[in-house]
Amino acid sequence: MSKPRLAPAAKPSPEAIEVLEKSPAIGGRALNIFGTLAHHPLLLKRYIALGGVFLRFGLLPARERELVILRTAWRTGSVYEFGQHTRLGQTAGVAPAEVSRLAQPGVDGWSPDDAALLAMVEDLHRSDRVSDPTWEALAARWSEAELVELLALAGFYRMTAGFLNSAGVELEAGVPGWPEGSGR
Repeated sequence: MSKPRLAPAAKPSPEAIEVLEKSPAIGGRALNIFGTLAHHPLLLKRYIALGGVFLRFGLLPARERELVILRTAWRTGSVYEFGQHTRLGQTAGVAPAEVSRLAQPGVDGWSPDDAALLAMVEDLHRSDRVSDPTWEALAARWSEAELVELLALAGFYRMTAGFLNSAGVELEAGVPGWPEGSGR
């Protein structure tokens, strides 16, 4: 898209402003995703609350969470999501070379635990169902509560990608896009 279909709200409501003032920002300005969601203040508030469960209160280790989000972003073609979570992922311990590998097909060369996470994303992208072999690999490591969180995490970021891609939300200046060689 050459320009956003929905730009961040120019004059957000007082309810939206209250939420935006507490939301993540770059350079003192709310992220474009939140500014765009500000067109619907209640949805903005609830979206940030659910996202916060994953990012601040989740059961999953941050690195593994970010592997799932980054692969989901790549599979859904969401450069905004990939860029934002490249920054978060590297803070969580995802190496730059791993970020680049997450934007490539396949799970070869990953540890068995990481490969299971990536296979889950691939299965969900392909058929909206985790395959039996992938589920067995996940269930060998993760508790039932963590499995619920993994599924909800992938679903939340697939929904987010659909919103970002369809609304044409633009990356903030200085946020990385696709890694070199990603084919995007």
